[in-house]
Amino acid sequence: MDEKLCQSCGKPMGISNDLYGTEKNGSKSSDYCDDCYKNGEFTSKITKERMIEISIPYLMKEKPKMSEEEAKKEMEKFFPTLKRWKSV
Repeated sequence: MDEKLCQSCGKPMGISNDLYGTEKNGSKSSDYCDDCYKNGEFTSKITKERMIEISIPYLMKEKPKMSEEEAKKEMEKFFPTLKRWKSV
């Protein structure tokens, strides 16, 4: 089974409901983490480019042999596949 990822930042959310954001009615979002989405709205007006910049160090920590340039290229391919960034 594929791991569930936040469709805004790409954070792995696993099976724990604690990591999921909330809709306006208080129910858990099925797409976004609690860092990115609360009360039915995104928590920031961040751009895709800025989200990529923020994510690079996390990817480099996960893959220590990866250079910053390689990480950026990987993120630039990955982020357009996420729901929030598909049409951006």
